[in-house]
Amino acid sequence: MDKLAAADLMSLEQYARERPAFRARVLEHKRERQLAVGPHATWCFEDRMTVQYQVQEMLRAERIFESDGIAEELTVYNPLIPDGRNWKVTLLLEYDPSERPAALAGLKGIEDRCWMQVAGHGRVYAIADEDLERENAEKTSAVHFLRFELDAAMIAGLKDGAALAAGVDHENYRHAVDPLPAAQRRALLADLA
Repeated sequence: MDKLAAADLMSLEQYARERPAFRARVLEHKRERQLAVGPHATWCFEDRMTVQYQVQEMLRAERIFESDGIAEELTVYNPLIPDGRNWKVTLLLEYDPSERPAALAGLKGIEDRCWMQVAGHGRVYAIADEDLERENAEKTSAVHFLRFELDAAMIAGLKDGAALAAGVDHENYRHAVDPLPAAQRRALLADLA
C-alpha cells in the first residue's frame, strides 16, 4: 500500500467539515479489521484509511497545520501501513482498571507470543514494538504494535482460499480464532499484493 503524503490529507478546515462523514466511514471500515482474540485482546489491523484517520485526528487535536508538523506525524504513523507482504496490528489489552495492573504484570512478553497462521503453513509470530520498548521490569503495556510478515507461498495460499487463524500462546493467555471470520479474512486479503 502507498504511504500517506501531505497532499493526501485534508486541511484542518476541510477536516472539520468532513469529519463526521469520514469518521463514520472509518468506523464502518474498522469493523471488519478488528478481531477479538480471547476476552481481553483486541487486534486492530491497520491500513491506509485507518492511519489517515489517526493522522487527521492528531493534526486536529494538536492544531497542527505547518508542513514540518504534518511531516512529523506522517513519519510516526506511515510505518503502520502494510506494504503488501505483511499485516500491521495495534494490539490492545483491555481490562477493568481494578484488574489492569495485575493482569499486565502477568502478561509480560505477550506481544512476542501473538501469531497468525495460513492453513498448510507454520505460524508467523509477531515482530513487536519496533518503534520503542513497551515493557518494563514490572509489566507490559496495554498497547503494542505488531507486524506479521508473510512469504510468497502463504500469500498465494490465501489467494487460493486457504483458511487463516490468529492467536496468542502466552503462558497466562492462550486464545485463538480458527478460522478467522470471512469478513476479516476478506479485509486482510485486500492488504496483500
